[in-house]
Amino acid sequence: MKPQRSPKKISLNWIPFICFSFFSLGILFSNRLWVPPESNGQLLSQRRREQELQIVSGDSDTKKTPGQDNDVMGEVLKTHEAIQSLDKSVAMLEMQLAASRSSQEMDNGEASKVVSTLTRDGPPRKKVFMVIGINTAFSSRRRRDSVRETWMPQGEKLIQLEREKGIVIRFMIGHSATSNSILDRAIDSEEAQHKDFFRLEHVEGYHELSAKTKIFFSSAVAKWDAEFYVKVDDDVHVNLGMLATTLGRHRSKPRVYIGCMKSGPVLSSKNVKYHEPEFWKFGEEGNKYFRHATGQIYAISKELATYIAINQPILHKYANEDVSLGGWFIGLEVEHIDDRNMCCGTPPDCEWKAQAGNVCVASFDWSCSGICKSVEKLKTVHERCGEGDEALWNTLL
Repeated sequence: MKPQRSPKKISLNWIPFICFSFFSLGILFSNRLWVPPESNGQLLSQRRREQELQIVSGDSDTKKTPGQDNDVMGEVLKTHEAIQSLDKSVAMLEMQLAASRSSQEMDNGEASKVVSTLTRDGPPRKKVFMVIGINTAFSSRRRRDSVRETWMPQGEKLIQLEREKGIVIRFMIGHSATSNSILDRAIDSEEAQHKDFFRLEHVEGYHELSAKTKIFFSSAVAKWDAEFYVKVDDDVHVNLGMLATTLGRHRSKPRVYIGCMKSGPVLSSKNVKYHEPEFWKFGEEGNKYFRHATGQIYAISKELATYIAINQPILHKYANEDVSLGGWFIGLEVEHIDDRNMCCGTPPDCEWKAQAGNVCVASFDWSCSGICKSVEKLKTVHERCGEGDEALWNTLL
């Protein structure tokens, strides 16, 4: 019988090495075959994103057509227009809300009429594109006739313009300080002949132009539901087709103030024409006014005209009407549009521009704040700078 072998003993020096080897193999094995729950979730999320990208990419590849880029741009433009339309709707709802809140505080007749109209309690207003108020005075009969003979349609054409193009044009004038005076009767007679006046509840006077402007916008808003309201002086030449085209570019915007923007000096001296009695409100001597449109012609959108109508009892009047209007919009979200085509000079300036294909909206002489000697000169300006009789009727609105 052979003697049994005793098992070989492992040297103590090898034990640490063997343990480390098995530990390393275990880690390697675990990393390859076992994924922690967190990593598994991340992997699933990554794979899901990859699948979604493949689906989107596949849809793009299968659905894309040669005209798709144009379709996308069309959709973008439609979305942009829809957003602008929504902005206008929101602006009008805000105006109606303001009107409702103000109804208890209004003592002014015209303002109350506007509140009633905007809250849909009053008679319906006629929808039009724009209302043009031509500022005039009792003594300006010859000026009015010169306008009628040039750029303002008359008789049936005036009615046709309103019916087909939504353009309303009226001479705006108030009444004299004496009831039923000879001045008022003269306007009544002229109105019976031409039917182109818009009478205001206002006492006429040169130093009351700011008040007249407020009342014009308030009264016009109460009578017509227009996209734009325009004020122009009776010694300015206007190309109606160009005016309509210019305003049409901005019809999707909620609050626009369009004209030739300026910022003239605040005149503190009492012996000058445009003296500002409240000059101290504008800071140090020599300061300038805030930006505002020159008073010969300007246009405002429906929302701004409505704002004036609602708040007219508390809107401050400065000495100069154009400054007053600009002041009423300080602090509001208003887009000021400086359009130099609304303040061209008389020939040769407007004539050169017309020959170059850049027909002016309005023309006048800065030196006279209107056309100098407009009664004699307006016809010449119209012949040399007018857009032509068909331009207005061919305008697309």
